[in-house]
Amino acid sequence: MLNTDFPNENFSFEIKNRLTETASPSQERVEQNGGQFHGRTGVIHTPHGDITTPTFTPVGTKATVKAVLPEAMKDLGAQALLSNAYHLFLQPGPDVLDAAGGLGKFMNWEGPTFTDSGGFQVMSLGSGFKKVIDMGTVAGATGADGRPLGDDDVAAGKERMAHVDDDGVNFKSHINGDMHRFTPEVSMQVQHQIGADVMFAFDELTTLYNSRAYQEEALERTRLWALRCIAEHQRLTEERKHKPYQALFGVIQGAQYEDLRRKACRDLGAMPFDGFGIGGALEKENLGTIVRWCNEELPENKPRHLLGISEPDDIFTGIENGVDTFDCVSPTRVARNAAVYTPDGRFNLTNARFRTDFTPIFEGCDCYTCTHYTRAYLHHLFKADERLSATLASIHNERFIVKMVDDARAAIDSGEYFDYRDEFLGKYYAKKLAQQKAQEEAKARKAAKDAERAAAAQARWEANMKAKAEAEARRAEQARAAEQASSSDQKEED
Repeated sequence: MLNTDFPNENFSFEIKNRLTETASPSQERVEQNGGQFHGRTGVIHTPHGDITTPTFTPVGTKATVKAVLPEAMKDLGAQALLSNAYHLFLQPGPDVLDAAGGLGKFMNWEGPTFTDSGGFQVMSLGSGFKKVIDMGTVAGATGADGRPLGDDDVAAGKERMAHVDDDGVNFKSHINGDMHRFTPEVSMQVQHQIGADVMFAFDELTTLYNSRAYQEEALERTRLWALRCIAEHQRLTEERKHKPYQALFGVIQGAQYEDLRRKACRDLGAMPFDGFGIGGALEKENLGTIVRWCNEELPENKPRHLLGISEPDDIFTGIENGVDTFDCVSPTRVARNAAVYTPDGRFNLTNARFRTDFTPIFEGCDCYTCTHYTRAYLHHLFKADERLSATLASIHNERFIVKMVDDARAAIDSGEYFDYRDEFLGKYYAKKLAQQKAQEEAKARKAAKDAERAAAAQARWEANMKAKAEAEARRAEQARAAEQASSSDQKEED
């Protein structure tokens, strides 16, 4: 039987509206989705404020959203920020954050905060592939020797910096090479000192490269680690009663396997977690299906967080299948490379056409960047390699994704979600789809021409072969006739 009670009264979640009740999706939509929609709106209550859901949680890996002031994050509408336990453990150290009064006070952020457990770094440092779990990037991938990648592979030119055993993980610092060890207990101790409102249980993140056998092994290890995380979390919560309560989310693994995902949800769903994170290897084309599997099993009255997702189509897929919160570094990462979001898709500000374009990134955007600066100015900043370029582009991108999810939340409440989703995605991906269509049409035309050339070549070959056969037949006939004539002449002489 699933545990549906919250372990602590200082953290809770309430559902406001369900998508199936406000929007009444048609049977056709349900069939297209592959199953019933689980989207909803709600409120997560934390010691540092409420989070209305669904919402996007920007990532401040090292207690800072790169290049952006915490005050600016509040102004652009961010409700919560997520930092990384692994990075903060290495620098400045969890003792510093504890002495400062916790992550929020340390970074001058008054709202709720999240920390992930360090599980992602275990995988990325361990294999050196870093983005190996990015959706859609690993199908049919092979190593340098041409064989399929396996459980023990390491990226070319990399060393294995993390080693997993049943008790925990030994890893080498990417900063100075020092060796450290994380166990479920250490992860809980570090995250309690960091002091975020929501933290995640220590898990082993697998990839789409890993074998089924290893997925099963890692899933069981994550289950046992979850139990140890809960025990240590409860001990520390009692020991640190003077501190605000920190919620603990279990992390669901299982890669692309339905039975493993459902098993993980049933196992962890029966544990006294405050909420759940859906992580691990996620193929883009199966994202909605995997999320739906999980949310069909997890306790409905607890929040669900989808780890590392920010592309618009993926967020909408997550929302309608029951995800409440999201996080991802992508908005600021692409911003530092001059890529910005608009309702008509993403473009790069370093393109020459923006050199004298004195309009905002897009008309109607209410972010600080768009209300104060032009494309031409940002083009100049990026070309001049000025640091302000990253700040202004990051502010815009974070606002774009935050507002997109806020509008989706409002659309669920108003019953207009599917109209909003269809219009937004239709416009956002219109150019991309048009380009894909043009490419497909060009490919089809080329294929048709190639087929026409091949048919013509085949016809010429067949004609040549026929002519050759006819010529050989004539020569043979002529030879027979000559032979017969010679034989006749010989008889006459005799």
